[in-house]
Amino acid sequence: MPETQPRYYISSAVIVAKPQAQDAVKETLAAMPNVEVFAAQDGKIVVVIEGRTSGELGATLSGISALAGVVAANMVFEHAENEEAFPDECRTDAA
Repeated sequence: MPETQPRYYISSAVIVAKPQAQDAVKETLAAMPNVEVFAAQDGKIVVVIEGRTSGELGATLSGISALAGVVAANMVFEHAENEEAFPDECRTDAA
């Protein structure tokens, strides 16, 4: 059986926070590994999540949904590439 290439997974998600909790949720998200906050307005926070497996992305999103002040955490997009497709010097890490 041929050896499979390592995969690199990335997803975007919209996190809905209680308006009064937005800043605290945003700070918590920014401190999480493999998560980057891109925008926040009116209780909605857009993040990018990176990982080695689709399950890792799902576990991170589940953890986000359990944070105090979070009303919902919804994955918007998920994409996977063979790691070999992007040499390290050309890759831009979101998180």
